[in-house]
Parts: sequence; C-alpha cells; structure tokens
Amino acid sequence: MFTSIDSIPNLGSIIDASIYPYAKMRAYFLDNVSNTPAQIYRWQLLYDPEPELALNPALGFTFSALTDSLQQGQNVEFAIAIENISEFDMDSLLVHYWVEDEDRNRTYLPYVRQDSLRSGEVLYDTITFDTENYPNSNSLWIFANPTNDTTGLQDQLEQYDFNNIAEIKFNIAVDEMNPLLDVTFDGLHILDGDIVNAKPTIKISLDDENPYLLLSEDMDTSNFQVFILKPGATQYTQIRFLDGTGANIMYWTTATGPDNKFEIEYPVEFAVDGTYKLRVQANDKSANLSGEMAYEIEFEIINRSTITNLLNYPNPFSTRTQFVFELTGSVIPDQIRIQIMTITGVVVREINEDEIGPLRIGRNRTEFWWDGRDQFGDPLANGVYLYKVVTRINGLDVENRETDADNFFKKGFGKMYLMR
Repeated sequence: MFTSIDSIPNLGSIIDASIYPYAKMRAYFLDNVSNTPAQIYRWQLLYDPEPELALNPALGFTFSALTDSLQQGQNVEFAIAIENISEFDMDSLLVHYWVEDEDRNRTYLPYVRQDSLRSGEVLYDTITFDTENYPNSNSLWIFANPTNDTTGLQDQLEQYDFNNIAEIKFNIAVDEMNPLLDVTFDGLHILDGDIVNAKPTIKISLDDENPYLLLSEDMDTSNFQVFILKPGATQYTQIRFLDGTGANIMYWTTATGPDNKFEIEYPVEFAVDGTYKLRVQANDKSANLSGEMAYEIEFEIINRSTITNLLNYPNPFSTRTQFVFELTGSVIPDQIRIQIMTITGVVVREINEDEIGPLRIGRNRTEFWWDGRDQFGDPLANGVYLYKVVTRINGLDVENRETDADNFFKKGFGKMYLMR
C-alpha cells in the first residue's frame, strides 16, 4: 500500500523531467527515540518503460552513391533498416533525412511520418533524391525519432538516441563537359559569306552529353542568346523568344530523353538586301558554355530571284564533270534544265531538273555528273562543247546575276573541254 509516509506516488510532480532528465534517489532514516533506524526491506521504482529503436544496417542497407561514378543530376537511392529493439511499441515514427553539402548547407529531404513501429518490427523504406544541387563532397544524414531543435527533446520518449543517427559521405562528379551547339539554315550548314534564302528557317540545337540534367523546361530558353547584326549596323540586335504581346518569334522544343537535345526554330524574313551576321551562345544547366567563343556566321541576302552562270568542274574533264551555281531570293525555280551542244549549236544532251537533283537558295552543286555521253548514251568525241542553263519561276525566266565568272561566258553560253 502506497502512503505519503513511505512512497512518492508521482515523482513527476516534484521533478521536472525537461529540466532534470536524469535523477538519483537517496534515502535517509532516523530514529531519535531508540536510535535504531528501520532497515530497508525493499525499495523499487515503478515506471512505464519507453521503447528503444536503432539503425540496423545488418538487416538492410542500400546506397547507390557509394562510388564516385555518379554524375551531377543523377538520382540517388538510400535505405537503411530501423528496428524497434525493445519490448514496447513505438507510436507513429518521425524520421528526418537531410543532405549537407560541401559548404555545410543543410537541405531536408521530404519524408512523411510513418506508421507506428511495434516491438520487434523493422522499417525499411527507400528514399530518392536528385543530386543536381550537390556537386563534389556531401553527407547524407538520417535521424530516426529526431531531437527537436527548439526543445532539445526527442519526438517520442526513448531510452537512448545515439543509435538513431548516422552520416554517410558521398561524392558527385561535377558536369564540366561543354555541350555541342549546331546551327543550320533550312536544314543545311553554311559557310561564312554564303548567300542564303531571304526567308530561311534557322535551326539552333544544343546537345548536352549529361543524360540527367535535362534541358526539359521552358525556362531553359534563358540558356540561349541569339543576336543578328543587320547590314550597315554597328551593334547586334538580340532576338527574343517572344514579342511584346507574347507571340512567338522563335519556337522551341525541350529535351525529352537521355539524348538531351534542346532545339530552336527561328523562321525569319530578311527584307533588306546585304550582309548579315548571326551570333549564338548557349550553355547547359551546369553553366558550361557551348564554346569559349560565341558561334558567328556571316551570310548574304539578295531578295530578288536570280541565278549565276553555271560553271562545270572539273574543266577540262576526262571522265565526268558536275555544275556549280548560285540561286538567290526565297523561291526555288520550278523549271531548270542544262543544254549541252556542239560548237555548231546541235544539242547533244539535255539535263532536266529530275537529274540535276534538289536545289536550294545559295550555293548549289548538282548531284548529277555528266560523263561525256549524248542523249542516247553514246560517248562523244573529244573537243569543245557549249552549254547553257534555262530556269523559270511560274513561267518567267529567272534573271541572270553578274559575277566575276561571267568573263568565261559569251551571251550566256559556257565552254567545257572533253579530253579522254
């Protein structure tokens, strides 16, 4: 029977556990009458015991970042067994995970409170986090039933907490490789100074080798800077993706897979003839530039539809020769044919547009090679042959544009030499 003389029914009423988490009991017995103090037969502390849990990697442990082969942006998986090693049930379990970077900045990883952990049970759950913001050396921390930073107390009462916490160090390889920038006009790579379509579609693509830091967001347009230097101008004009009303000037397609290629299409009309210059600079999500210097290309615009005199190469030739010429404007001729004739004016071979192959505005080199045979496939004799080109757009002859090569032509006729 507990009495106020020989017992303390509620120790918490006289000792505040938040102030005195540890206590030692002492008893003093006095007998001032007969000087024979009572002897203790039994002294015991009756309490409700608290559970005890511990991290137990022997029951389960997974960490995909234990090697240095992980690249920046790659996901990391981690799991460790948390075991209730006591005979008493734990209430709903709170677990904190956080990453501490090389500057000791702490980032908590989202993880919801788990169900109660009963006696003898094990929680083995996998968390996944992205390493984009954790280059170089880092630490992953886990604290089961953590201590509150304000009160200094654990989320739930427990016997000990030293076996609830762990630190695992890991390293993430930094992405330092430059992405590849590619620029085409109407699907073709041009040379500096080339004539191009007055209404081209300029395509810009950035290909990053990192399959984890994907250029997959609309905001990645900020990684591109596109400029045009117009004829007679001294300063570049930046080309924005959207105009003041929100309408597209340039269109983009984000990366959707491990190829990690971001593509831009810029359909533009250059109304003024002259020499332009395009400048493009881009970077990936790790701020690696596409090159130490910005990509620059100079090109010429001529809005009217013209064609230069055809030159055949090689000339003289022995086995075969092809034709080189330039087109300007923005419309491809719908009719083109090359006539080869003797010096007396007899047409011996006529090459039509199907044989010539695809045309483009700018520099053209025919896919067709003439082998010195006539219309019937018979070999022609050695000697001088004349040739001329006929081109039309919507039934109208295309204007001939003067060049330095015109000295080799007389009244629109060129000469070639067949020497077998």
